[in-house]
Amino acid sequence: MLLRRTAVALSRRAVITPVVRRSFTSSVIRREEKSSQAADTPPEKAPKRMIPLEEVRTMDDLLPPGAEPGTIPTDLEQATGMERLEILGKMQGIDIFDMKPLDASRLGTLDNPIMVNSFGDEQYAGCTGFPADSHWVKWLVISRDRPIGRCPKCGNVLKMNYVGPPDDPDHDDHGHGKFEEPKTFADYVRPEYW
Repeated sequence: MLLRRTAVALSRRAVITPVVRRSFTSSVIRREEKSSQAADTPPEKAPKRMIPLEEVRTMDDLLPPGAEPGTIPTDLEQATGMERLEILGKMQGIDIFDMKPLDASRLGTLDNPIMVNSFGDEQYAGCTGFPADSHWVKWLVISRDRPIGRCPKCGNVLKMNYVGPPDDPDHDDHGHGKFEEPKTFADYVRPEYW
């Protein structure tokens, strides 16, 4: 019985060698054949070149050239659209989307509010208080219709500065009518208090 168990255990541990071994040189020869065949085939079109930020005029200019076959593309080689525009700007030291934090060196007032640039009709802005980080973030919604927002915690006043296109031809109500904003306490304050 003991002999049978050891024979089975030894047979499981036995190294099985392949009958035909593939040499390394045959792999190299096959690889060289593939690369020479690829060199003989004419390219369908000339490779696209990288366009610097100054030459970008349309969305088609933001299409990448792509990576060489057999390589892993970098972000610059595969990014398209707005992401590509941001990468091209960062390469030249330009902050395309104006991502610097808002001015927190002073408390905004109605006479001298803290300006928030916006490309859209509506902007979310976070207030952390004055001095900075004196309370949790309170998110304020300011829009073109209601450009001034006041933090309910510290009284900081933010004002939206619209820097986008004057008219947006793609933005219409699509037959739904204009959305009427709900009334807030600011609607009932007398105009002379503003």
